[in-house]
Amino acid sequence: MGYPGKNRKTYSRPRTPFQAERIAAEVELVKSFGLRNKRELWKAQAILRKYRHSSRMLLTSVAAGQTNPEVEAILNRLKKYGLLKEDGNLDAVLSMKVTDVLERRLQTQVYRQGLSNSMKQSRQFITHGHVQISGRRVTVPGYLVRRGEEMTIDYYAVSPMAKEGHPERASRTPKVEG
Repeated sequence: MGYPGKNRKTYSRPRTPFQAERIAAEVELVKSFGLRNKRELWKAQAILRKYRHSSRMLLTSVAAGQTNPEVEAILNRLKKYGLLKEDGNLDAVLSMKVTDVLERRLQTQVYRQGLSNSMKQSRQFITHGHVQISGRRVTVPGYLVRRGEEMTIDYYAVSPMAKEGHPERASRTPKVEG
């Protein structure tokens, strides 16, 4: 048994390493969301897999007529992170896609809100400490942004990016996928 404070792997690699279709789809997602490597994609897939597995287990218990308090806990957590709509249920959890999880990452939110010119630049701003959420600096691009925190994302106050005339600063026009 290992040390309980030690970090553990939060993803699993694909079982079949060489599938042209899967590899092409992964590369496309990595490019479009500006991920550093496929491991970040696999982490998002693991998060989605965990919630889908638990919702399948809870659906079987609900179908058997048992009431389970975990149902509301999972639904509330997914709604808090903005992964599920307010009227979502366990069936909606099963229809979630990996892009839903990737859209909630801080890196994507910074780009979508117009704080950076590209996904790669938003990653750079975050890792260099130029981005804050609710007044606190966040340096993790994979941080999942909660629904209430979306509007509090801004440049860090003591960062040079906070000045209006900075040449790398993007014009504050939100990016919409089209």
